[in-house]
Amino acid sequence: MNIAVVVGSIRKDSYNRRFAEALAKLAPEGVKFNFLRIDDLPHYDQDDDGDNAPEVRRLKAEVEAADGVLFVTPEYNRSYSGVLKNAIDQASRPYGQAKWKGKPAAIVTVSYGPLSGAMAAQHLRNVLAVLDMPTLNQPEMYLQWKDGLVDEQGNVGPASKDFAQNFVDTFVAWVRRFKH
Repeated sequence: MNIAVVVGSIRKDSYNRRFAEALAKLAPEGVKFNFLRIDDLPHYDQDDDGDNAPEVRRLKAEVEAADGVLFVTPEYNRSYSGVLKNAIDQASRPYGQAKWKGKPAAIVTVSYGPLSGAMAAQHLRNVLAVLDMPTLNQPEMYLQWKDGLVDEQGNVGPASKDFAQNFVDTFVAWVRRFKH
């Protein structure tokens, strides 16, 4: 099983990337988490729909090859990041040819603030509904970044490990429900 991971932060020491990489270590045997690159995508421009840049073609192929998609994003101004929106738009166009369509998805937010990205997740959930991506409802995973969330070895810290493992196991089961 191939899970595409789209991290909505391109910051060098991104909390979201660090947590997503720790989550990937919890995947059961036979499940691969494939991190998609989005920092090199041009800004979406409808004029390019007939002649996508190589980076956009790569993204579309990776999304198409995925059995499911895990979105991991920070919250910026009560929404998800612009780079994530751009990636979603690139792989959803031209109209009627979205590569996201039908891909089971889940959302994780990691934020420094006390609201832990819940608003970003809700905005993203609205977009995924339009893209016809069945999105895991429970368990929700909106995390506040604190020391120990990811340990020095890059693993989910002990205080969150059981919760994270349950999330990964539930998400993998969710994706299997839709796998052909």
